[in-house]
This record gives sequence, C-alpha cells and structure tokens, in this order.
Amino acid sequence: MSTSRIFEKSFSAFLFDMDGTIINSIAAAERVWSNWARRHGLDVEAFLPTMHGKRGIDTIRQLNLPGVDAEAEAKEIEQLEIEDVAGVMPLPGAIAFLSALPPERWAIVTSSPIALAKRRLAAAGMPVPKVIVTAEDVTIGKPAPDGYILGAQRLGVDPADCLVFEDVAAGVIAGERAGAHVMVITATHTHPLETRHPSIDGYDDVRPHLESDGRISMIKVGF
Repeated sequence: MSTSRIFEKSFSAFLFDMDGTIINSIAAAERVWSNWARRHGLDVEAFLPTMHGKRGIDTIRQLNLPGVDAEAEAKEIEQLEIEDVAGVMPLPGAIAFLSALPPERWAIVTSSPIALAKRRLAAAGMPVPKVIVTAEDVTIGKPAPDGYILGAQRLGVDPADCLVFEDVAAGVIAGERAGAHVMVITATHTHPLETRHPSIDGYDDVRPHLESDGRISMIKVGF
C-alpha cells in the first residue's frame, strides 16, 4: 500500500511500537548493549542492528552463547537500561499526535519490560495509554504477532482493522503476521528499512482525525 493510500483509510485503532517509533532511545539502548556485547566477545558493530525491536531475553537466547543464563542477563540489562535514560526523547510531533488520539483508540506494544517502558516514556514526557503490552505479557516476542494481537484484543478491536506503527523489521513482521496494516517510521535509524509498507519520518506533518463513526484516520498537514 502506498503512503497516499494509507491516508484514504480509517481504522478502529492505532498500535504503536515504542522505541524508535514514538521515542528515540537508540543511543541509550546501544550504550548498554554495546557494553554487554563487548563483555561477551561479540562484534559490537555486527551485533547492534540485530537487537532492536526484540525482547532482550529473545536476543540473548538467539545467540546461543555457552554458559550464559539468558534470563539473568536480560534482567541485568533491563536494570542498566532503566538507569540510563540520558538522551531519551520524543520523536518530532509524537506527543501532539498521541495526545490527539481518543484514549480507547490506541495502545503501545513494546518489546521492553514494563518498568523500562514506563521509565522511558516518563523520561521523554510521553502520554501513557490505557493499554500497554510489554515483554512480560507475551511468551513469544516480535517478530511473532502475539503482542499486536493482544493489544488489539485489549482495545476490543480486530487486529486487521488496526494501523501498526513500527521502525524495525521484527516489528513490521509482527504487524504483518497479526494481519494489521503497517506504517514504518524512519526517523531514528541511519540505515533505512527496506519495506513495501508506507513510511513517514515523524509526526510533524500528520495528525489523527476522528471520523463521524468513531473510527480514526491520518491526515497530512502543511501541504
């Protein structure tokens, strides 16, 4: 679907990934994970692109490092990330965009644990939705669709009638597998994601629109 066509549709709800999609926490996350990767003898430059958008425990398990307790390591990383929120900030226009959404029409679906999600949202001054799906809420994280399916269920809507906002491949695949429409946010990553989905670089030039039937759409501003 082209970017222009996505503006012609309306949806029951919007589902947002958090890191890289509504807030920029790339530097903070990469500081913590770089130190961890070096400690385990990994090629940091090759490793970092693989950890974005997934639960920490899944990232560690997939490496199959000998003698590593994935659960314990993930908890340690979580605490370090909670302590390091320097530079965490909202994406351009994100606060205004989210604040304009009806509370029952949007949710966050993140691979972060709940404590870290709340810490980063607070550090960035972001509005907090009624529904947040986090790492603890699913058995299998992104790219599995479970989080987005659960987010839609908690809002009482069909995932296929939702627009998912994502920034990395694991999240895009999760949205696709949930049957949702996907919008890719390109603001935070230096290497653009190759995708067939429409994309925007931030929220400054768009805003949500509440239709007469209660559905929501996006409209462009300043054009």
